[in-house]
Amino acid sequence: MTSIAALLIGLVKRVKPLPDLSLWHIKSVKSQWLIALNIIAVISGGLALDARLGWTGQQLATLWTLMVWAALYRIGGTDERRVLILCTVIAGLGELVLSLAWGLYDYQFHNVPLFVPPGHALLMTLGLLAARRLPMAGAWLITTAASAWAVYAWLAGFDRFGVALGLVFIFCMAAGPAKRLYAAMFVLALIMELYGTALGNWVWAARTPGLDLTAANPPFSAGAFYCLLDLLVLAALRLWPNRHSKTASADIIKAEENAAKSSVDIGS
Repeated sequence: MTSIAALLIGLVKRVKPLPDLSLWHIKSVKSQWLIALNIIAVISGGLALDARLGWTGQQLATLWTLMVWAALYRIGGTDERRVLILCTVIAGLGELVLSLAWGLYDYQFHNVPLFVPPGHALLMTLGLLAARRLPMAGAWLITTAASAWAVYAWLAGFDRFGVALGLVFIFCMAAGPAKRLYAAMFVLALIMELYGTALGNWVWAARTPGLDLTAANPPFSAGAFYCLLDLLVLAALRLWPNRHSKTASADIIKAEENAAKSSVDIGS
């Protein structure tokens, strides 16, 4: 646990905020809504195809997901394209580790469906759009609710792995650079997890391998993995040459500060 905490602190110190208020900002409000609706459709519809039609459904879901991913890549700018690529690659590696190696959860065919890594990138794109419209007060309300549920889950003993992930989420909210994105992804990931597990696309292990912690199906704070995905994407973006988003990073810092001041004014 100490090494995990050290890794998180190191990532937070070394990365600049993801320009979550600047990515896709060049698109009109109508275009942003169309992007969001297409992502919602492909995630909900693709998971339904995978659950109902077996292997055939999984291939159809993969084709649909790749088509939406490719469309976003085509209309996106430099940073949007790089985030799509990095999210897909990092999420794919994460799936191999978390599912196939660690065994935290298992897909219905004991594989990692090909639509899953690009699907993570699509969900993060949806989170980026939602984060722009989420007030800072709302982000902290989500954090407070998650903290209260974590206390209950730990005392009741039914989702202690979820509590551990919840601590990661709370840490990112306290020290991370993109708080509204973390809060938005926490909610979106929970909705997707509840939907996917209800359909039977995947199932979480009742006890976490290696840690022997109880886990709900799904853990309530599975969205914490998206906080880590954000930090890893940030670290990778800093290593990508010829970036043109320094002003965007400055914009998000200023936007977060203004939002925090606004939330204080509202509270007072």
